[in-house]
Amino acid sequence: MTTSTDRPSQQPEEGGKYWVRILARYREPSHLRSSWELVITLVPFAVLMGLAWWALSVSYLLAAVLSALNAGFLVRLFIIQHDCGHNAFFRNRRVNDWTGRALGVLTLTPYDVWRQTHSIHHASTGNLDRRGIGDVPTLTVREYRALPRLQRLGYRIYRNPLFLFGIAPAYLFFLQNRLPVGLMQSGRKYWVSAMATNAALAALLVAGFYFAQGLPFLLILLPMALIGASAGVWLFYVQHQFEDAYWNREGDWQIHDAALHGSSHYVLPPVLRWFTANIGIHHVHHLYSRIPFYRLTEVLREHPALARTQRLTLRQSLECARLHLWDEDRHKLLSFAELRAG
Repeated sequence: MTTSTDRPSQQPEEGGKYWVRILARYREPSHLRSSWELVITLVPFAVLMGLAWWALSVSYLLAAVLSALNAGFLVRLFIIQHDCGHNAFFRNRRVNDWTGRALGVLTLTPYDVWRQTHSIHHASTGNLDRRGIGDVPTLTVREYRALPRLQRLGYRIYRNPLFLFGIAPAYLFFLQNRLPVGLMQSGRKYWVSAMATNAALAALLVAGFYFAQGLPFLLILLPMALIGASAGVWLFYVQHQFEDAYWNREGDWQIHDAALHGSSHYVLPPVLRWFTANIGIHHVHHLYSRIPFYRLTEVLREHPALARTQRLTLRQSLECARLHLWDEDRHKLLSFAELRAG
């Protein structure tokens, strides 16, 4: 477990509300830059797909390897879709929405459904009384202790890294995303989003199976989709599930402080930072979600206080996988082992 000597714990002296006013100046996207970022992600993605298709006639293993490499570009496309959902990628809402819907077919994610559930996540992150949509299910120590033995076992299985980053991502992107889960009674719009995405996916699969002559076509899709889904869930997890995160009950919860202190600054190597489109600068993103991803580094350069806070290195992030329960008394996430030790 990290300690205060392992990871800097400096916090900006100013609160979240102060930073929201400062960050407003970074909200304007550049149409030229956004278009360029889309091109340099989509083109290599399409090239690797084409190479994987060609590789089916040479080696199934080579096709699978090329597909796995393409997971990096798939993650980047998802984060561009994510920026579209925040109306942060282009200045025009319509252009953002239709770009996001098109990318949602590639990322297996119905755009309008995801955008709504993700907005709920932003509006309630760190609020113990509003958990359940767009977050990683997390129990408090008291809630866990009050569960019957069988339900405790179910929660322990769910929080196991093999399940959380292996089985759960496949379920989320392959099955759960096929229906407007969380918005089933919220109107026709979300059903249209889910069903239209499903129809486009079905058309692509039928065409792929026809031209690639059956099951080998899955070698182009499955490694990329599975690795991309697991990487996406891992990123989302470490951005909010770290030892000194922020959780409070409704009466003490404050949205801007939750954004600043309840989201990590995931410090990744430059290559990984590029493929993840700066999503690791998550505390700034939660403070002002309208900032395009390519301007987040600009924020850190000009405001060193934000660059220092909530830092989580790649090595340190691995320890987050063993955190399971929020302790309301100590205001920290604990592991099951720490709970047993009292």
